[in-house]
Amino acid sequence: MTYKLDKSMEIFARAAKVIPQGIYGHLTPVITVPGSYPYFVEKAKGSHLWDVDGNEYIDYMCAYGPMILGYANDKVDEAFMKQAKKGTCVTIASPLMVELAERLVEINDCADWAIFAKNGADTTSMAVLLARAYTRRKKIVLADGGYHGTQPWCTSNMVGVTPEDRKNVIFIPWGDLGAFRRVVEENKNDIAGVMFTPYHHPTFADQVLPEPGFWNGMREVCNKNDIVLIIDDVRAGWRLDLKGSAHYFGFKPDLACYCKAIANGYSISALVGTEKMKIAASKIFATGSYWFNSPEMAAALACIDEMEKIDVPSVVRERGLSLTNGLKELADSNGLKVTISGPPAIPFMTFSNEDNFMRSQLFCAECAKRGVFFNPHHNWFISAAHTEEDIKKTLDVADKAFKEVKKQFGD
Repeated sequence: MTYKLDKSMEIFARAAKVIPQGIYGHLTPVITVPGSYPYFVEKAKGSHLWDVDGNEYIDYMCAYGPMILGYANDKVDEAFMKQAKKGTCVTIASPLMVELAERLVEINDCADWAIFAKNGADTTSMAVLLARAYTRRKKIVLADGGYHGTQPWCTSNMVGVTPEDRKNVIFIPWGDLGAFRRVVEENKNDIAGVMFTPYHHPTFADQVLPEPGFWNGMREVCNKNDIVLIIDDVRAGWRLDLKGSAHYFGFKPDLACYCKAIANGYSISALVGTEKMKIAASKIFATGSYWFNSPEMAAALACIDEMEKIDVPSVVRERGLSLTNGLKELADSNGLKVTISGPPAIPFMTFSNEDNFMRSQLFCAECAKRGVFFNPHHNWFISAAHTEEDIKKTLDVADKAFKEVKKQFGD
């Protein structure tokens, strides 16, 4: 097996001199397996990417979620480039903004209106602002281990964060309806909103699906206490249900945050909401120099059309089941114990008899060396570009990686 990362390491050495950490944020090599993974990409197409050393990978991270139709999708890219020739950041708004808002209202179960930004964190921050504007209350309830961006009010990294930044934020375990009822009772008429992801997808842990009745119970408590129910659908949105993950789980939030797969990798996000939130939404001030860029809106329209045309949730669910069922069978055949968690379209695999991720790191590193890109600490993503041949090759590679795990760690 020939696998070299010489160019990646050479460029990283240069990066470390002029960029803090060399590569920062969620792309940092620290959260994969340093030395076993590429650091820099040369190109990407479909479900594959090629690093600067020429190694090719079947990619199951999909840019951490945005790639849903395949890298460099012809229809989406064509829509973006056609509109970009007419202008990108312009002094006044494009009518495409209206068209995209109409499309979201048409397709999304809880959308009576939509406003746009660039990143998921923009929409979660707007949602908090809007909940406070609507209720004229201060406190927001979040889940322990949840991720809504790197803003001081919700980041898991406390460097530079002051107690005042978190003064009005209450953390409870995700999926614990009893805990939510208790904090509502303890903070009577003081809670503006609650923001959860549709299911729990933390890093360094198995994913957790909601218990039956959880979301309907949350809706009931929020209705009774006039609390704004916010779903952060940035990561899961579009892969579970084109009408929104809330529709998939059978409830209707007041606000829903979207980004990632909405435009197959182009930088646009959306906050949608119900009619009761519309007046408050018209009163807040949230904006950005690039929030009204029309090429990204054209890309989003093309992406939504294509997702609807091919029924993307069904496609990624089917491919995800093929992958996860295959991994489970291979682990069993190698005498290893694994846990597959989360929806098939957004799966994650851990080794059931460890909590230090050493087996996961070895497994994923061995896969990377053989051309399959998983992350040992973060959930994976399936796209419509993943083929049956991709899955077959992946399982062949996984079998070899499982054998390496067995050799080093035993059962």
